[in-house]
Amino acid sequence: MKKFWDFVKNEDTSETELLFNGPISEDTWWGDEVTPAMFRDELSKVSGNLTVWLNSPGGDVFAASQIYSMLKNHKGKVTVKIDGIAASAASVVAMAGDETLIAPTAMMMIHDPSTCAVGNKADMEKAITLLEEVKESIINAYETKSHLSRNKIAKMMSDETWLNAKKAHEMGFVDGILFADKKNPFIPEKEEEEEPDEEDEEKEEDSLTAMTYSKSKNMTAFLSKVSATAEPIKGTPIDQLDKRLALLKY
Repeated sequence: MKKFWDFVKNEDTSETELLFNGPISEDTWWGDEVTPAMFRDELSKVSGNLTVWLNSPGGDVFAASQIYSMLKNHKGKVTVKIDGIAASAASVVAMAGDETLIAPTAMMMIHDPSTCAVGNKADMEKAITLLEEVKESIINAYETKSHLSRNKIAKMMSDETWLNAKKAHEMGFVDGILFADKKNPFIPEKEEEEEPDEEDEEKEEDSLTAMTYSKSKNMTAFLSKVSATAEPIKGTPIDQLDKRLALLKY
């Protein structure tokens, strides 16, 4: 399998940096014993703090899961910096940071896991069960980082939600914005407020969702507008079609 990561030494800070540029494993780690062991071996040689530069459209969810666990298990502080995109499985890796930062121009995307399956009905049902369990495991990482409700996260995944830097920060998927200085912060500091009750939290989550981009929501809105202006379709009622179909059988 082609190596999709690179450990480099930062000459200015003397700290090690881990670079992810491109897909997080174009092939699956499921059943692969060599590649995960190679990554684990290289990571084990890193002592002290680690900065992870992340720019990836996603990839294999099992690779992302193992990388997430390995980074969380690292003894030094892990800082994830999203400088381009952290989409799909790559967003899971982003959740591993003790501190996760995002560039003002970067994006994050979360969605439901997908797979390819062949076989009979039983095989398809097994694939569906697998996808459901994978989704729950991904939600675990998002929930730990953002503290959003599982139902909220599940819906965002089903909607395929894109988040710009500010929205990702507001929703808790990242801890801050890169290059934001104290004199002119990208996001102003929030004043201390009383802890909101459960109803207030639900309203806040709804308002945050309105500020994200969801492909399915936009398509639904578009179709509703089209259907509202379209002329009603004239046709034969379904019950009459059923009767005609029955006559054709004889």
